[in-house]
Formats: sequence, structure tokens, C-alpha cells
Amino acid sequence: MQGDTISAIATAQGEGGIGIIRLSGEQALEIARKMFRPASGKALDSYASHRAVYGRIVDEDERTVDEAMVLIMKGPHSYTREDVVEFQCHGGVMPLRKTLTLTYSHGARPAEGGEFTKRAFLNGRLDLSQAQAVMDIITAKTDRSLKMAAGHLSGQFSQQIKNFRQEILGQIAHLEAAIDFPEDEVDDVVTENVAEKVVEIRNYIAKLIKTAGTGRILRDGLMTAIVGKPNVGKSSLLNALLQEERAIVTDIPGTTRDSIEEYANVGGVPLRIIDTAGIRATEDVVERIGVEKARQMINDAALVLALFDGSRPLDAEDEEILELLQGQEAIVLLNKSDLQSMVMAEELSAKANVPVIEISTKENHGLDALAQAIQQKVYGGEVIADEGSFVSDERQANLLRTADNHLAAALQTIEAGMGLDFISIDLRSAWEKLGEITGDTVGEDIIDEIFSKFCIGK
Repeated sequence: MQGDTISAIATAQGEGGIGIIRLSGEQALEIARKMFRPASGKALDSYASHRAVYGRIVDEDERTVDEAMVLIMKGPHSYTREDVVEFQCHGGVMPLRKTLTLTYSHGARPAEGGEFTKRAFLNGRLDLSQAQAVMDIITAKTDRSLKMAAGHLSGQFSQQIKNFRQEILGQIAHLEAAIDFPEDEVDDVVTENVAEKVVEIRNYIAKLIKTAGTGRILRDGLMTAIVGKPNVGKSSLLNALLQEERAIVTDIPGTTRDSIEEYANVGGVPLRIIDTAGIRATEDVVERIGVEKARQMINDAALVLALFDGSRPLDAEDEEILELLQGQEAIVLLNKSDLQSMVMAEELSAKANVPVIEISTKENHGLDALAQAIQQKVYGGEVIADEGSFVSDERQANLLRTADNHLAAALQTIEAGMGLDFISIDLRSAWEKLGEITGDTVGEDIIDEIFSKFCIGK
């Protein structure tokens, strides 16, 4: 219930220098007063808002649980616009658990996933797009994904949506005025002006929709499979991209038998990299399962990095991999450029029907060219000036597409010469769909679903 006082651990699990317990709600200050003794001897509720107070957390028998700082933030000048108290304790499992339990015994209840941010949304501090950006900031994996999330949190993306809605609402007002005063006989002029404005809005929406693919990659990472036959350098490439020794590298074929998954920042693009087993015929049951998973990964991945050993002539296993790449989004890498070449890049490029990049995972040669090729794939050669204007998830993209469909229907209604009220219905449908992005017209079930994906304590 919105009137309850909620409590949760707001920092990551494990041991650390500081751990934070957060409370929010009408009883937050009262609960804190019952379990905290300021070192100054003054009453906790006598301190001004946004002051840090040093003292002791005590149990029901006045025994010290931990030394801590308490930060008081009185509503509406807080994250949730309610009274908020944060206990900054020592970051161990037991002091945090004991402190959290004390907040429950004094009247708080456990916060649900994302409930603090949900209250910030319901209390009007954030709109829905900004609220979603909070989690995007937490999970950002590259500088650009952080910039996109920060732009959304600042309201940059929301403002564009609100501008679209305002423009549409203005056109609805023109239509309804013409309906109310039919004696003016200005239907043709009104519909012509409305059509012109709708086309303009659709053009802007189309530009936003085009950013959805890149925005989703920046947010979630590009699923990228490293494939090739054994001993071509797949694990060495993974280690080079991660800049750490994550995968075992040996001269023994078949070292990697299962997929290894890691995130890497390559040229500002977050990659969700899967290093697969070497593709070859094998009698080993475990390795055979890994090889089948590698073949399947070529179909499932958004991008395939296909490695070939340039120091050896192409063989039947290489030819099979080239066949599997047909129709897939792939970058072909000719590895071991530090050794004498037995495969010409032009020959491999002709077989793969894609450009080939010569690299050496041993010497870290060619990795900059690989990063540029990945950037080209993701951004399409466009200069990215403002990540904050990107569409960040599929829900937003689908709502923009649906709104655009309603605007297209309005234009068709105008062309068909139908009544002004029918045009108004299409425009209002578009206006409502755009409102679901910011949360102005969204249902409670959608709100619950979005915030259920948040972590506890945020």
C-alpha cells in the first residue's frame, strides 16, 4: 500500500565498507528515532532535513548493533517525495541484516522490487520513461549506454514524447472546434492543416523509431558469437576483447567444450560475447554437444565473429563454417597475421561474401579495425550526437509504431473525406499510445510489470 513505510537494503549483497538500509514512508522518521541514538544526545527528529547524523543503532534492549550515519530527507524533497531515512552502516551481512530486521519490528514492511522508484513515479517525481532509466543507469556497461540512460533520466527523451502529444492535442482541439461550429464551413482548410502537421509529427517519430535497434544494443548488449574450428584463436580473441585471461588457451584442439559468455566494451559498443566450441567432427560426446551449440549460436546471435587460421590452407571444416555463415550478420577475421600467410584475405572474402579483417590475437593486431567494423554494423556509419534521444527498449518502440499507425490512419481518413470526428478518434488514439511511454495514460498492470523487473532497494 502506498501509505505503508517500506524498508530494504539498498546496496549490493556481500561485504564492503558501507551498506545502506533505506526507509520511505510516513513512519520513516519515527522508526529511525526508535532504533538510533545520535552521539550528540539530541533527538533525531530535531535535525533539519538533508543532514547526516552520527550515532548508534540499538536493539530493543538498547544494545549497540552498529555505529552508523543516518541521513534524513524529508518529503517532498526526497527520491520518493516521502520522508526517507538511510542508515549508512558497516557493509557486512550481519549488521545489515540485523538493522533491516529492526526496521521491520518497529513497523516497516519489506519493500518490493523497484518500489522506491515506483513511489517516485506515482508521486510525480519521475515519469515512466525516467523511472525505467534508473535501472538502465545501474546496468549500463559502456560510456554510451550510460549517456543514453542519463539522458532519459534527465527527461530528454520524455520531453520529445510530450512535445508530440502536445502537437497532436492541438490538432484535436482544431478538429473539435470545427465540429462545434459547423456553420463556419472550414472543413477543407482544417483537414489540410491537420494533415500537414500529422505528416511532420510522423517524420519525427520515424527518426526516433530508427534509433530503437541501436538503443536496445546500448542497453542490453549485442549478442555476439565467436565461431571457428578448433585452434583458430577463438578463446584468444575473447581474452583480447576482454583484456583479461578469461578463457583457457592451449595448443590442444577442443579445449573449449561449452559456451563461455562475457560482456565486453568494444569501441563503445557493449557486446554480450559467447565463445563457442570449435566446430569439427568429433567422437567425444561432451565436445559434440558443444559443437552443436556452436552451430546453433550462428543462427541465434545478432553478430557472428568467424575466425579462420591464416597460417593454414582452408579445409573442409572451414568450408562448412563459411556455408553456415550465409545469410547471417557476420564479420570474418583472418587470424595469425603474425605468421606466414597460407590464405589470402581476398580469397576468403569472395567465399564469405563479406569483407575480411586480418588480425593477430597474439600481437593484438587488427583489433582497432574490428572495433570500427562493429561500430559500422551498429551505428550504420551515422554520427551519434545525442544518445539521450534513443529509444531504449522494445516496449517504447512498439508504442511509437502503434502511435504512428494511428497517425497514418488519420491521414487515410482525411484522404477518404470522412468526418472530422473520425479523424479526431485516430489522433486521440495516437495521443494515448504516446502517453503510455511517459506513464500518463498507462494502466496499473503495465506499471506493476515494469517495476517488478527492478532490484529490491531501488
